[in-house]
Amino acid sequence: MFIDEVKVHAKAGRGGDGVTSFFRQPYEPKGPPDGGDGGEGGSVVVRASEDLASLVDYHHRPHRAATRGRHGSGDRRKGADGQDEVLLVPVGTVVSDTDGVPLADLAAAGDEVVVARGGRGGRGNAAFRTARRRSPRFHELGEPGEERWLVLELKLAADVALVGFPNVGKSSLISRISAARPKIADYPFTTLSPALGVVRHDDVDLVVADVPGLIEGAAEGRGLGHAFLRHVERARVLVHVLDCASHDQRDPREDLEVVLRELSRYAPELLERPAIVLLNKVDADREVAEIVRPDLEDAGWEVVVGSAVSGEGIPALVGRLAELVARLRTEEPRAVAESATTRPVLRPQAEEGFVVERADDGFRVRGPQVRRWVAMTDFDNDEAVAYLAGRLARAGVERALVAAGAREGDPVDLEGVAFDFAPELDTLPPEERAALAEAAADAASGDETSDAHDRGGGEAGS
Repeated sequence: MFIDEVKVHAKAGRGGDGVTSFFRQPYEPKGPPDGGDGGEGGSVVVRASEDLASLVDYHHRPHRAATRGRHGSGDRRKGADGQDEVLLVPVGTVVSDTDGVPLADLAAAGDEVVVARGGRGGRGNAAFRTARRRSPRFHELGEPGEERWLVLELKLAADVALVGFPNVGKSSLISRISAARPKIADYPFTTLSPALGVVRHDDVDLVVADVPGLIEGAAEGRGLGHAFLRHVERARVLVHVLDCASHDQRDPREDLEVVLRELSRYAPELLERPAIVLLNKVDADREVAEIVRPDLEDAGWEVVVGSAVSGEGIPALVGRLAELVARLRTEEPRAVAESATTRPVLRPQAEEGFVVERADDGFRVRGPQVRRWVAMTDFDNDEAVAYLAGRLARAGVERALVAAGAREGDPVDLEGVAFDFAPELDTLPPEERAALAEAAADAASGDETSDAHDRGGGEAGS
């Protein structure tokens, strides 16, 4: 079964929990903290491999998950890291999110992308020991791993793509010039999936793709070809196979116009690719080829007259394709080097920062870093909660809440955890403490002015 597009659910492993532990020996019953850290959760990685030709494995098993990290233990022993889940896909696979935003184009063997990052391991209590906090009795929980749906879309990496109407002889052509053996019959749509064949001419090896037939409206979903137009995108050269002996006596020139129109609707840049027109089946009707060839050449097309059945003209076609592909391969490294200075560089987004939002029922605090802190906090441990409060205060969350109008006792949603706002001023440095007090005073005076204005308006109205 040939599957070229699938949806996959990737779930990374959770980080292991840290541990609360203290060193103990006969003559030192209250030793220092020695709780170890948890292991890192495994990530989900998509990697291109030349050993695969289809995405059928993910069609049957779309849910893939990495393993979680192990918990830490005493004597500062760190937990084992989780195993990555590596998803092998064919070369030419494009990885996108469910909104269609591309994440990676795995165009070469060995290319890979991390699609779901494993959670960080929680720190043990030994990591929280300071000069003031001599015996911390809390640890961090492991961070949950990322979880997301992905779309894997295979675009065959072929040198030459054979395009044209159904039943024009594309399958017969690829079976003659290569060892590929696609289904061949005298009715339309015998090719239900793309077929690849390798052609050797002198010292040049070509990969030729036989794409299912296109009909008018293919770009909008008619027929079968619309599902496989993506496989034409990577081809260096296009061969337009035209039927000179169709059963319904179609005009090959009109067939070519229809195919060009559908390619333009799907990807206009395809019309700029080097292309050759093959007037096929001349063994059955040579007169049609002689009529249409001058018109095609006057329009600027390079035309080859031949027959996939008898072999006439096919060696000349293969030789010309080998010449074009060899030239394009030598030009590609030069084009890549010339565009290297303007190629965009993708960098991971910073996790720092947060946003305070006013809601009908209070305030909300959102941000990746805050989300991680909350997820790794043991809310059944008062020391752990106090440590989280200190982190939030040092990060400026309390100051931002006060500036947004929060008052003591107001409900606050901290990435899904609800609590009543009670700023811990003692946890702030002196300069931040003064700034917070000033912001609170300003907000309070603003409320008094607003209340007085409201009272005055009420009395005047009465």
